Amino acid sequence: MSETAPRNRPENPATDPAAGTPKTVGAGPGTAAATAATDRPRRGGGDPALRGRTTIADGVVEKIAGMAARDVVGVHAMGGGLARTFGVVRDRVPGGRSVTRGVKAEVGEVQTALDLEIVVDYGVSIADVARAVRENVIAAVERMTGLEVVEVNIAVSDVKLPDEEEESPEPRLQ
Repeated sequence: MSETAPRNRPENPATDPAAGTPKTVGAGPGTAAATAATDRPRRGGGDPALRGRTTIADGVVEKIAGMAARDVVGVHAMGGGLARTFGVVRDRVPGGRSVTRGVKAEVGEVQTALDLEIVVDYGVSIADVARAVRENVIAAVERMTGLEVVEVNIAVSDVKLPDEEEESPEPRLQ
């Protein structure tokens, strides 16, 4: 070190062991040691997105799809009769609302497939509602997860008539 350089900082950052590069003696420009040092791959180089794997659970995709399907006008509820009956009870419990009711996802490494069971409002075009649900679910899942949605199967299990009461179990206590 020269007399004018600060004592806690080396004159040449390339020879600083703390900088992540091994200190090489006699590695002047054009020497074999200098050439070998520049041929080594740098630590931490490359695209950070490629350093590791991201896995997405089936339940995550199911929640995203369930929320996206419920946003479509004409979808009254999700799930079949028995699931909806139990769901009404669960919805009354704080924190018990299940957005995954009526949704089943199979998630692979880069693709996912979904099965949805919906109840539509009376008077709407079932084909139009199914198309809108499919488009909304695909857009939401692909945007949020980066997975390719290969299929969205929709089963319409019921039609909600205007004069039908909501399915609710009889209260146990009076």
